Amino acid sequence: MQLHVSPSMRSLTISSNNGFIDLMKIKVAARHISYRTLFHTILILAFLLPFVFILTAIVTLEGVNKCSSFDCLGRRLGPRLLGRVDDSGVNILSLHTGTNFPIFLVVNNLFMIFKLSWSFMMMVQQRLVKDFYKILNQVNAEEIPDGIKLPDSFNQLVSKMKNNQYDAKTFALMLRAMMEKLEREIRESKFSELMNKHFAASSIPKGLYCLSLRLTDEYSSNAHARRQLPSPELLPVLSNNSYHHFVLSTDNILAASVVVNSAVQSSLRPEKIVFHIITDKKTYAGMHAWFALNPVSPAIVEVKGVHQFDWLTRENVPVLEAVENHHGIRNYYHGNHLAGANLSNTTPRTFASKLQARSPKYISLLNHLRIYLPELFPNLDKVVFLDDDIVIQRDLSPLWEIDLWGKVNGAVETCKGEDEWVMSKHFRNYFNFSHPLIAKHLDPDECAWAYGMNIFDLRSWRKTNIRETYHYWLKENLKSNLTMWKLGTLPPALIAFKGHIHPIDPSWHMLGLGYQSKTNIEKAKKAAVIHYNGQSKPWLQIGFEHLRPFWTKYVNYSNDFVRNCHILEL
Repeated sequence: MQLHVSPSMRSLTISSNNGFIDLMKIKVAARHISYRTLFHTILILAFLLPFVFILTAIVTLEGVNKCSSFDCLGRRLGPRLLGRVDDSGVNILSLHTGTNFPIFLVVNNLFMIFKLSWSFMMMVQQRLVKDFYKILNQVNAEEIPDGIKLPDSFNQLVSKMKNNQYDAKTFALMLRAMMEKLEREIRESKFSELMNKHFAASSIPKGLYCLSLRLTDEYSSNAHARRQLPSPELLPVLSNNSYHHFVLSTDNILAASVVVNSAVQSSLRPEKIVFHIITDKKTYAGMHAWFALNPVSPAIVEVKGVHQFDWLTRENVPVLEAVENHHGIRNYYHGNHLAGANLSNTTPRTFASKLQARSPKYISLLNHLRIYLPELFPNLDKVVFLDDDIVIQRDLSPLWEIDLWGKVNGAVETCKGEDEWVMSKHFRNYFNFSHPLIAKHLDPDECAWAYGMNIFDLRSWRKTNIRETYHYWLKENLKSNLTMWKLGTLPPALIAFKGHIHPIDPSWHMLGLGYQSKTNIEKAKKAAVIHYNGQSKPWLQIGFEHLRPFWTKYVNYSNDFVRNCHILEL
């Protein structure tokens, strides 16, 4: 069976498959069809289509009950659809053709109608989408009216729209106003969170304060807590270069205990370890009492206060005295961090970096103390300097075997990693290169390196002017009202040690555990030293829970002072 439509659309011919006869030839008048007429036609057919399908289904079910073959079903279904039945109840077209042609013709026509309806609906949908985009662009370019009353939720907005019969533009305008209000509230909440986190990181937890007070009291009342460290017969070891000397500068007693415990427990030869712990005057008694009452033999521990170093007096370090006492500097680190801050043009991440740079520890003498190591330990040739927020997980004795090739500072470079927070740092991340003195002397692309675990060759250091360079740049930054750099002791050290750095393998020192919650746990397990640099220290409530066990495993929870000060809450 074939269906042929003439090119002029004026005749329709239906012929048999063998081509011998013309079964039906229909003439139609030529006519131009408008889009409106086509639309109405499609719409009517779309409404009729379900009824046609229902009728087809009913007839089909009747045919199934009375016919046992597909040909029989076609003979019953075709005449009913076309309404042409002879006296014997047999469809005329079926007699002529010997097929069930009408049902296939109807199905084909129905499919074409459905296809046209679908195309029209898609065309309407595309037009609606374009109109919607146009409205959104108009609303985005307009100012939101002052005093506009906004619903508290999206459901209230929809209800208000229905009750007041808002048009699409008014609805979009109110939706935009609600979103902008929500963004402002989220932004303000984020800045408040950052400020609270900064205060939490800068404060002393109640448990640590308790520990320091109790140990200080023990020092005054218990002679055993005041015993000499180390014992007199071990004093020569403090300047013996065949031992492995670690230097730790801190006023955090619990953190110092973790550093020492982790080093001793991870060492293959703990009897070769000597720790030189330097603290301030107010913490000295408590720090001494802790290590006097909790010896870590066979390792040796020395505890000294800054006030006990004859060389290290205020007269000899006038720059640091100026840093601590300068009114503008103290106000910068201890003042109102929100005053004068343009939060509308500042991202939360930038604000967080500025807060980190304004930590009070950066003007502490203990934080600058490492620049005086050659003078503090005149008889030592090589030391490893450690920050108090690290944990040692592997034997560090091979560090003394690393050849620094005449360099002063063996450190991990922080410019060759994918991590943008910690391991992708260049000089541009620390210095203000719009300052003419910085732009003249430094290269913004030069690789930065890490403080926290450093091998210092003190013999090579004594041949340089590193300390003088450090002092010079501190003075210049003070003169420029801290416009050359903001972040603590690392920037002046980057300048002072320029040309004196020997890179060591990154596996020795993994940084960032105080910055990122997504720290790679497997890498942390394999690192020799893990460093909780950043605000989220493991002894603080803001520390990351899944990273804290690396640190807490070295806390002596059986100690009475630890229990009485509720350190167990960590």
